[in-house]
Amino acid sequence: MSPPLTANYRLIDIDALDADTQFPPELLNPPCLPVEISEIQGFASQCRQLLQRGDQEGALKVALENVPYGGDEAGKDLHLQTVLEILSSIRSSEMASTLSRLSSLPNGTELLDILTKYIYKGMKDASSGAGSGGKMSVLLSWHEKVVDIAGEGSIVRCMTDRRTV
Repeated sequence: MSPPLTANYRLIDIDALDADTQFPPELLNPPCLPVEISEIQGFASQCRQLLQRGDQEGALKVALENVPYGGDEAGKDLHLQTVLEILSSIRSSEMASTLSRLSSLPNGTELLDILTKYIYKGMKDASSGAGSGGKMSVLLSWHEKVVDIAGEGSIVRCMTDRRTV
C-alpha cells in the first residue's frame, strides 16, 4: 500500500516549475538595437554595388552580417528583398561552393542559420503571392544546399531563435 499524500496536489504552484519562468526575460528575448530604414537602404545599395561588380558572395556576406533584427517591418521586408535578389543572382552550380566558403568563416554557422531564416521568410511570402513559382524553386534549391552544408541543426536553430528577420 502506498503512503498517504502529505500535501494537497491542488495547492502546488506549477508556475514555479515552468522552465520559461526560471530564466530572466533578457536571456529569452535578446536585446535588439533599433535600426533605421536609411541604414537598411545603405546596406541594400552596398549589396547591389557588389552584385554589379560580380561579387555575389561578398554581397551575400554583407547582407547576412547586417541583419536588421531591431528594424520595423518595412525595413525587414526591404532587407528580405535584397537577400532574395542576391540569392537569385547566384547560379545553381555556384551554390555549394559559396555556402562552403561562408561556412568556413569564423561566424559561418550563424551566417547559414540567418540564411535559413531568410529562406523560410521568402517561402512564406512566395506562397502567398501569385506567379512566384520561380522564386519558390530558387528558395527550395538554396534550402537543399544549406541543409547539405550546415545540417539539420540549422533548421532547429532557426526555429528556436526568438529574433525574427
